[in-house]
Amino acid sequence: VFQKYGYTHLSAGDLLRDERKRPGSQYGELIENYIKEGEIVPVEITISLLKRAMDQTMAANSQKNKFLIDGFPRNEDNLQGWNKTMDGKADVSFVLFFDCDNEICVGRCLERGKSSGRSDDNRESLEKRIHTYLQSTKPIIDLYERMGKVRKVDASKSVDEVFENVVQIFEKEG
Repeated sequence: VFQKYGYTHLSAGDLLRDERKRPGSQYGELIENYIKEGEIVPVEITISLLKRAMDQTMAANSQKNKFLIDGFPRNEDNLQGWNKTMDGKADVSFVLFFDCDNEICVGRCLERGKSSGRSDDNRESLEKRIHTYLQSTKPIIDLYERMGKVRKVDASKSVDEVFENVVQIFEKEG
């Protein structure tokens, strides 16, 4: 749906996982350890991967200058790193927040883990991720909420209902 409105999807997690697998990556082992522990990868690494992906996208097509960045920022350090690196280069229009009960999230990730091959799709890593979310990510969402930039979707609903809510948000935001 976001492509229809000119957005390019960039997943911080996918970029990190791809970098982890890239032969000769100086960050591969470090990224793997953070992901397995359910911790947040240092901001310098994530920002450099996001910026590289954004620059490559815009170099290929200068009209592609709107990005949906999935899974970032995750903590205060991420936010400060983003503001420092991207100040004057990128504006945050809004935050799309998929709100979902922890147990539903865990159940979905465990189900995904049956075929994903992801090292963090297990109960121990997921519990660590929830703790990290509550401690580090929720305050960032709250900050954007105070700025009036959060668009919340009830992600506990069916895929079709969630999709329809997302479409409505993009219709409104453009």
